[in-house]
Amino acid sequence: MTYTVVIPVLNQLKFTRLCVESLLAGGTPAASVLVIDNASTDDTPAWLANEAGVPSITNRVNLGCGGAWAQGSFHSQADWVVLLNNDVIVPPNGMADLLAAAEREGFDVVSPALLEGALDYDFTTYAPTYVNEMKGVTRTGWFHGVCFAIKRSVFETVGYPDTDRLLGGHEDKEYLVRCLRHGVRVGTVGATVLHHFGSITQKAMKKESGVKSLGDRHHAYQRMGMGWWARKRFKAQQRKQTEDWSRDESAAHGITLHMLRENGGWRFV
Repeated sequence: MTYTVVIPVLNQLKFTRLCVESLLAGGTPAASVLVIDNASTDDTPAWLANEAGVPSITNRVNLGCGGAWAQGSFHSQADWVVLLNNDVIVPPNGMADLLAAAEREGFDVVSPALLEGALDYDFTTYAPTYVNEMKGVTRTGWFHGVCFAIKRSVFETVGYPDTDRLLGGHEDKEYLVRCLRHGVRVGTVGATVLHHFGSITQKAMKKESGVKSLGDRHHAYQRMGMGWWARKRFKAQQRKQTEDWSRDESAAHGITLHMLRENGGWRFV
């Protein structure tokens, strides 16, 4: 089973380096990593040029997250394409464990469990303990945009991620809706877990541009084919399902598949 990890980047070299180093240290072959540089203006281009073993594509303009996802997915010839944020740390065997769980559970699109927020705990020690408890836990019908792996056959059924720049921040939700409408089995697994610092690039872009949102949510829902009532119903269903998952997982395991780090502790999502 082959895979390509596609990582869109725009500046924020510190986080890109941490992400790539964690992948390589965790057993992902360098040739299986593909960094898409969306016209960075910091030291990212120079760093990529020196990382001869890590494939990369440099864009002259910022194609946005969806554009980079589609570009990397189209470029890859692997069995699976893993779309990964650059502001994450991956544990040992993280990608292999994620895809093994997808095959075992019958998911064609799959995300790992997620720990978000400040890295004020020992992720290296906590991750294996977490996985040992949660390795058999799944959430069927949902994946998150921080990291999701797509089986190649899904591109034939659903197509590639949408490149519309007005989706900014809603690209993962648009792809989720498309997958669900086509009957693609999607899910999240506790067989591996990532630490996510928290949308570092998007926050930097918002601060620089002075906007509250990088995309147009009304346009995004129109793109998904949802009017006002359908949007309200979809969001309510998602909220209710997330609350049910969190309640059941915390009752059974004391932790959940999505947790936020706050004030030295965890909040369940």
